[in-house]
Amino acid sequence: MNFKLPNIPTRTKKNRDIGLTMVMDTGLSTREAQNLVESCANFIDIIKLGFGTGIISKNIKEKIKLYQKNNIKVHLGGTLFEAFIIRNMFDDFIKFIKNLNLDTIEISDGSIDMNHQQKCEYISELSKKFTVFSEVGYKKSNKILAPSKWIQLMQKELDAGSWKVIAEARESGTVGVFRKDGEIRSDLIEEILTKIPNEKILWEAPKKDQQVWFIKLMGCNVNLGNIDPKSVIPLECLRLGLRGDTFHQFLK
Repeated sequence: MNFKLPNIPTRTKKNRDIGLTMVMDTGLSTREAQNLVESCANFIDIIKLGFGTGIISKNIKEKIKLYQKNNIKVHLGGTLFEAFIIRNMFDDFIKFIKNLNLDTIEISDGSIDMNHQQKCEYISELSKKFTVFSEVGYKKSNKILAPSKWIQLMQKELDAGSWKVIAEARESGTVGVFRKDGEIRSDLIEEILTKIPNEKILWEAPKKDQQVWFIKLMGCNVNLGNIDPKSVIPLECLRLGLRGDTFHQFLK
């Protein structure tokens, strides 16, 4: 902080367990990544190399080292995990992860049909050596999970060893916990929170109005993901009541 204002909510500090900000890198250049960490490293906990970009992006190892040097966890998008699994290449996936020197993995089944018990077995096995995020929810807006199913799947994945469960919304914010027009499925989210602790969920919320809604409901230290690199500092201002949308949220 360049000036200490009163009535600013207390943010958790890195390395934090709650109040996480996960940023989507969908193909930043090395120079763009350098600019991002120079201005925002203190506010970023996790970088997701979105969907399948980790397999085609140039200078990927250089970027990963840069992020990790700045105390940021890095993992590949869950879609890439699924791309390996559907080709029966699990062992190759692990070799690829190790070759990139990653210690964090995202496991998802949003694009493929996978028995949930099998997914939990992957989580259980990988959580012995890696930090595991597992994602719940479909990537198509016409496929809907009942609230009880969300709760059941999330709890089983946490029990299997996931550090956090990710509530699916995609980078567009139009599926999963949101409707296809981006509207928040508030009843669903509030029902999930009756059974699953807030701190165990990372909510994908790429749009500003979605971020505002979560902050107003759960406070400045809600875990938020799929944040655009250009939105990192604007999001931190939302968390601290330094934008009009949350200006009065934390004033006494």
